[in-house]
Amino acid sequence: MSRKVTVIGAGSVGATITYTLAVTGLASEVVVIDINTEKALGEAMDVRQGTPFCAPIKIYAGTYEDAAGSDIVIITSGLPRKAGQSRIDLAQTNVDIIKEIAPEIVKHAPDAVYILVSNPVDVLTYTFCKVSGIPESRVIGSGTLLDTARLRSRLAEYLAISQKSVHAYVLGEHGDSSFVPWSAARVGSANILRHYGEFNIEGAVKAELNTEEIEQYIRTSGGKIIARKGATFYAIAISVCHMVDCVFGSTSRVMTVSSMLHGEYGIDDVCLSIPFVLGSKGICGTVLPTLTDDEVAKLKHSADVLKDVIKQVKL
Repeated sequence: MSRKVTVIGAGSVGATITYTLAVTGLASEVVVIDINTEKALGEAMDVRQGTPFCAPIKIYAGTYEDAAGSDIVIITSGLPRKAGQSRIDLAQTNVDIIKEIAPEIVKHAPDAVYILVSNPVDVLTYTFCKVSGIPESRVIGSGTLLDTARLRSRLAEYLAISQKSVHAYVLGEHGDSSFVPWSAARVGSANILRHYGEFNIEGAVKAELNTEEIEQYIRTSGGKIIARKGATFYAIAISVCHMVDCVFGSTSRVMTVSSMLHGEYGIDDVCLSIPFVLGSKGICGTVLPTLTDDEVAKLKHSADVLKDVIKQVKL
C-alpha cells in the first residue's frame, strides 16, 4: 500500500522527520519541498543514499505539484525560535508563511491529513484551518505531544519505570501557559499524586515528587536545548512520526495534539491541545478527563493567551 508523505521545509526539523520516516519504514514515498531547492535536494539525496538498508522507500526533492496524491502533508516551514525568544514572538512572520503555503499545497493535495509543526504551532494550526479550506478534522498541530513526552520521560526517571507505563498529559498551548492536570496523571491505574508515596518500585527516586520542578522542566527544556546546541529537532521528529504512524495505522490513539475546539471544557474557536483521538482520517473524537475547577481555569487561561495572540496577527 502506498503511503505518501510530503514534508514542507528542509531545515533541521523537516530533514530529521524525513530521515526518521525512512529508518522507521513508515512511508513508502517522501517528497521534500523547500524554497531553498538546493537544500531540499541535498537533504533528500543524503537520506536516500542510506535507504538500501531500510524498507523500500522513494525520497526526492520536489515542488508543490509533486505533492499530488499525498496521504499526509507535514509543514515545518518558518523561522526557528532563537535562544531567549518566545514562540509568540514568531507569530506574524510564520503566519504569513503559512498563508503563502496553504493555497499552493492544498491545490495539489486536497485530500491529505495536514500536520503543522512550526511555531507557534497552535496559532499556525488555527491559521491553516481558517485559510486552507481543509476540514478541521484533517488539520492537526503537533501541539503538546512533545511536552507530554517530556513529562512522561521525567516521571519515568523519578519512578525508574518505562515511560509507556506513565499516563499523564500536558494540556493547553505549546508554550508558557501549558499545564499538567495532575488529577488525571497515573502510573498504571494509580493516580500519581494520591499514591506516589505508596509505590514500591526498585530503583525509584525516594524524594518527594516535586510537581513544580517537573512542570518547569517541561517548559524550559526547549529553550535549554536551543541554548546548548542551537535547535531542537530529534524529539519533535520522533513525535511527529508517531502521529504519522497513527494516521497510517489500523487503530486510533489518544494524543495531546492541537486542533480546533468546539465547546470542550467551555472553550471555542481556538486550537490547543487536549486528549484528541487521532486516526486514519485525522481527528475522530476526544477522550476528555474530568478536570478540577482549577485545571479547567488553567486550560481556559491558555485558550485566552492564544486568542489574544490571534487578535494581534493578521490572518
